[in-house]
Amino acid sequence: MTGSPEDFERTRLERDLYLRLLELGTHGELETFLKDALALVVEMVGAREGYLELRDEERGHDATWWISEGFAPEEVEEVRRRVSSGIIAEALSTGRIVDTASALLDPRFTSRRSVQTARIERVLCAPIGESPPRGALYLQGRSAPGALADEDRARVELIARHLAPIAENLILRRRAADAADHTRSHRARLRVEGLVGRSAALATTLNEIALVAPLNVTVLLTGESGTGKSLIARLIHDNGPRAARAFVELNCGSLPESLVESELFGALPGSHSTAHRRLQGKVGAAEHGTLFLDEIGELTPATQAKLLQLLHSKRYYPLGASEPSTADIRVIAATNVDLDAAVASGRFREDLYYRLKVLPVRVPSLAERTSDVPELARAFVEQTCERHGLPRLELSVGALRAVETAEWPGNVRQLEHAMEAACIRAAGDAATQISRSHVFPEAAAETAPDAGGERTFQEETRRFQRELLTRTLEETGWNVAAAARRLDLARSHLYNLIKAFDLTRGE
Repeated sequence: MTGSPEDFERTRLERDLYLRLLELGTHGELETFLKDALALVVEMVGAREGYLELRDEERGHDATWWISEGFAPEEVEEVRRRVSSGIIAEALSTGRIVDTASALLDPRFTSRRSVQTARIERVLCAPIGESPPRGALYLQGRSAPGALADEDRARVELIARHLAPIAENLILRRRAADAADHTRSHRARLRVEGLVGRSAALATTLNEIALVAPLNVTVLLTGESGTGKSLIARLIHDNGPRAARAFVELNCGSLPESLVESELFGALPGSHSTAHRRLQGKVGAAEHGTLFLDEIGELTPATQAKLLQLLHSKRYYPLGASEPSTADIRVIAATNVDLDAAVASGRFREDLYYRLKVLPVRVPSLAERTSDVPELARAFVEQTCERHGLPRLELSVGALRAVETAEWPGNVRQLEHAMEAACIRAAGDAATQISRSHVFPEAAAETAPDAGGERTFQEETRRFQRELLTRTLEETGWNVAAAARRLDLARSHLYNLIKAFDLTRGE
């Protein structure tokens, strides 16, 4: 039995919709679920603007998650106000979809100032979940010519119905995760942008940050290399009285000995071979702000003496200067070496050590916060894909387990580099997931078929897909429409696969 082209296209769209809804069910994070769910419904309906909000009523306003698409920032605020009044409030209170051909003419909403100001026409707003709803899906206008069609209502109701159990599961998982979040109280009162992790060890560090940040005192950060001391220094600055001022970093171990003093204190013209004009040092650049000195243990004895003078008197001499300059700065220093041993051996000044160690803060190793590894790994994957413009990737279950059980002597820095390399390898394989072999290629090589091992399920699946696509395209003379029909795929999806596998005619 054959149908019309319209029937065929409708069936294809429905199949694609169900497949993508099933894919949404695999999400483990609320934020990525919201992003992909809204993108799906906006695309399927062809809406001009969209807004999706979920909430955990039992935990109040602190447990609300939302995302928008197509709205300007000031418009989003107006849409969010409609959660408590107006169209979205109507959907939430009644538990039924709100479908209005023109909010401007609808007696329920025409008197509202927001409707009049925005000149709102066709709107679809569906509740997510029941008794009470977990949130709402709001769609407005249409990106293509014409209004939102009647069939769009059915599609939105279908999507909202399928989103509800996924959202419920993710909210319950987030509730459980937050219950085990040792850092929650600190995150509520500190600015901790960029800090990933919820372990007890990290909570201890946040507690120390809360103590030292408001005070205008010198701080010494200690801990192994790669633990993230630069980020902790930045958090201390951001939560202190100098947050609005400059945060200036200097890695004391990355500069030649001859340039350290010039880089730190500045130099007058002619004071050394490269000083052709007055050079401002990091101390001057950090005026009224914070100077972060990483690897402080690498400073030479002469520079240590000058830094001690700066901390003691707030005065310093740029190279070649006969008159001192004054400095209003806060100093945060960091080291991964044992300064007690360095003092005992005479490599580091004892008086400078105690001047720096007014309020020490220890940054824990990754081995002390193993529960943070999965969240860190996912965050690094997301950042890498965004930074390099790669398709979005997720860690497979096997890869995540391998990452969790591996040792990371290089701490957070080593994990970050490993995730970046894994993303690049996975993208090169046209994979949608990062497998164990992408993270640990050396281990994978040892168990490869030639070495007596076996390929992973993901590797075999990718190989089969590539071979099937290549064979079908060759058999159809690279007629993409014919190949798509034979494989029962949408042409757009087939084009994406051709691009992902980097297939070329005659291969």
